[in-house]
Amino acid sequence: MSIFQVPNINVAGISACVPEKIFNNQDYDWISEKEREVLIKTIGVSKKHHADKGLTTSDLCYASAERLLNELEWERSDIDLLVFVSQSRDYIIPATAGLLQDKLGLSKSCIAFDVSLGCSGYVYGLSIVGSLMNNGAAKKALLLTGDISTLNTSYKDKSAYPIFGDAGTATALEFKNGHSPMIFNLQTDGNGYDAIIIPDGGIRNFVEVESLNYKKISEGIYRNNLNIILDGVKVFNFSLREVKPNVLALLQNEDMDIMDIDYFVFHQANKLMNETIRKQLKISPEKVPYSLNDYGNTSSASIPLTIVAEISNMVKNSSKTLLLSGFGVGLSWGSVIVETENVTCPPILIYKG
Repeated sequence: MSIFQVPNINVAGISACVPEKIFNNQDYDWISEKEREVLIKTIGVSKKHHADKGLTTSDLCYASAERLLNELEWERSDIDLLVFVSQSRDYIIPATAGLLQDKLGLSKSCIAFDVSLGCSGYVYGLSIVGSLMNNGAAKKALLLTGDISTLNTSYKDKSAYPIFGDAGTATALEFKNGHSPMIFNLQTDGNGYDAIIIPDGGIRNFVEVESLNYKKISEGIYRNNLNIILDGVKVFNFSLREVKPNVLALLQNEDMDIMDIDYFVFHQANKLMNETIRKQLKISPEKVPYSLNDYGNTSSASIPLTIVAEISNMVKNSSKTLLLSGFGVGLSWGSVIVETENVTCPPILIYKG
């Protein structure tokens, strides 16, 4: 396992933005009313926010960053690093981070690049940004994470459509000598790459006319090769197999236990999966916040979104020890222990265009 520390990095602020449009799963008429009730109870998603065509992840991240920078009163010229973590970038080329650097009015000396990760992306992003900062690349940085998944999901796919929501987030990080280290445990298993995948549209499988053809996969599941394929059983088994030992190894490495952590903020996969992991780890419910009910699974945005939506008052007004854990597409997973102090957390922003 890859357990390592990144010292001297402080989380100064976290913000989140979601599209204005709301979809209620109770209105998901592709399946019966009884199926809807069972589905909502199982996955824990009552409603989520959906982007209209033309709205991008970078738009949501930009709005989040603007809000956060204004709250923090940071000078744009002081930001030396911007990392955009997403699997729904604006274009195949160029990188979206450069567009955000320009739109935010950051210096041309600012390092800016994309990272293509989903569910584990926030934890990985913290490790990348923190490591670069600790090595002298930047004193202040922005980590922008999120995805628009709903536009790539078939309405006639009951295995995926009710789960995903859209969001973009911004996390402001600053070099602070002597600050408690962030401690990471990051892992990968590319053998499970096809558990969550969009088959066509990349270099391996170009978009063809056939890519648009909808096919019946099973009862209640119709999709084409530009839609997200979610193998729920494979992802469920992977998560139950790998998340617990990843978290425990991290705690044991630091001679800590469950009681030393104020909050465990997990990627918001689905309620059944997350609750099973919580029970495996024997964590009390009050230590595990959820944003699933109102926002769904928002990919790499889910951890920071949950912090802003559910525990902002706690992290704003005191010092907290958080364990953040992301797991899913890749297959990729990882956890980090973070010490926070008076984090700026403005309310979730609703993007109205």
